Amino acid sequence: MAGDKQALQAHLQSGLTTTCRCWAITRTDGVQFGFTDHDLKLSFEGLDFNASSGLTAAAIEQATGLSIDNSEAMGALSDVAVTEEDIESGRFDGAEVRAWLVNWADPSQRMLQFRGSIGELRRAGGAFHAELRGLTDKLNRPLGRIYQKPCTAVLGDKACGFNTDAPGYSAEAEIVGLTGGSILQLRGAETHLEAWFERGRLDVLTGRAAGLWGAVKKDQKTDDGRSIVLWSAISGGLAEGDKVRLTAGCDKRMTTCRVKFNNINNFQGFPDLPSEDWVMAVPKNNGANRGGSRR
Repeated sequence: MAGDKQALQAHLQSGLTTTCRCWAITRTDGVQFGFTDHDLKLSFEGLDFNASSGLTAAAIEQATGLSIDNSEAMGALSDVAVTEEDIESGRFDGAEVRAWLVNWADPSQRMLQFRGSIGELRRAGGAFHAELRGLTDKLNRPLGRIYQKPCTAVLGDKACGFNTDAPGYSAEAEIVGLTGGSILQLRGAETHLEAWFERGRLDVLTGRAAGLWGAVKKDQKTDDGRSIVLWSAISGGLAEGDKVRLTAGCDKRMTTCRVKFNNINNFQGFPDLPSEDWVMAVPKNNGANRGGSRR
């Protein structure tokens, strides 16, 4: 149910107010958190907004045009709300944020003041500081095609169109060895070729790190499985026995698109772009131009 803005406006104009602020954070994995600066818990829109959470927010700055609404949320790291491990593992990156002005005596009287996402998130001294970015932030990103020989699509996205769930292009395995969160020994996926998952993706399916993922840097076959090296360590509590899912990798070359994925019709690169020697070429006074090598 939407908040009653007119009733809230009348309450604000009465001169004696009972207002507070509430924030809802929805992570990309669907987990939701509610916070309020009131001294009692409030509930609306199917979410509980916890008091005494240590969360505060700077004044919200909003403007017309394409300028970015921005604010900052600050709070104490807590085992029951925002934990240092969750921040370190990236679970709050890009999370949606909504902020209301609420009459705590009648929460139906409320107004949504801000909607956006978490930008830069930093932690220090047992607390976190989250930059809040408004919806107009997305309009400041450069868009358009990039003219380059490698493919610009991400394997499986709308531009690529390839179904990564197709048989043979993914596999599930179990972690049997772990070094620093970035080197994993897996049991399973033995039938796939060497380096089949390089430049691919590893998703964690079970355990404390479930829902996190990493990009595969190196993939080697072993006697009883595979050895996987990630570009960045997964710091969300990986452990032996956790189940993971491997997705085939793509090196963005036209040959790979045609041979490995049979998806050449959706190739998003420009393999026939002239090289730098054509850009620097000068007229010649001898020899016929038959389209061959320029030497």
